[in-house]
Amino acid sequence: MLSAVIVDDEPKAIQILSWELTNFSKDIEIVKTFTNPEDALVFLKTNTPDCLFLDIQMPTMDGFQFLEKLSHRDFAVIITTAYDEYAIKAMKHEAIDYLLKPIDSDDLSDAIEKIVKYNSRNLNSKKIEKYLLDFNKKQSTKKIILNTDGKLVFLKSDDILFVESDGNYCTFFLTKNQKIVVTKKLKEVNCSLPDHEFFRIHNSYIVNLNKIKEYLKTEGYVVMESNHKIPVARQRKSDFLEKL
Repeated sequence: MLSAVIVDDEPKAIQILSWELTNFSKDIEIVKTFTNPEDALVFLKTNTPDCLFLDIQMPTMDGFQFLEKLSHRDFAVIITTAYDEYAIKAMKHEAIDYLLKPIDSDDLSDAIEKIVKYNSRNLNSKKIEKYLLDFNKKQSTKKIILNTDGKLVFLKSDDILFVESDGNYCTFFLTKNQKIVVTKKLKEVNCSLPDHEFFRIHNSYIVNLNKIKEYLKTEGYVVMESNHKIPVARQRKSDFLEKL
């Protein structure tokens, strides 16, 4: 049995979809419905359903804005809407299906099949991910693992120059002019990096101490091997100097 959440600002639309899911599928159980997308975001912070049926046209926040506000998304998304012009945008937001209201029962059955297949693949993917993470923990030299764009990236400390924060996102600046963006706050990233090699020199930056080329004392900056200039926060200066 797969758990489902419905988000739609129209109670009648929720009622109709709930009835259709209950009567046309034995695979789906509706665990929660929301007419207020903000309430749904709070729920999804601590709960992970197998699928989300999401309306696009909502007055306070549209469905695409809703998806962008999710801190994590480990479930299938099915877009429901009375308008057909959002299909391409739905695909760009990695929705697995797009249902036009009033929802056709055959289209709904097809969507449920896609949900079942998605969750089957997702379960196998999680097993592989757990194996790789457990394997890494047992190694004497552990790699830094980044979860991004539906894949795990394994890095050596030496691959990373510095990390820059932008709210709920962090960008890893790597050697060879590469970048990787992850959906994490800098505090979380800091906890995952070896503290004998990395130091948070600013509210927005963590640097690899082995990749610092210069420290400009009067200006309060470090220059990385990539020639990026990173500011050193005044309150972190003494701790930073002790690390060098």
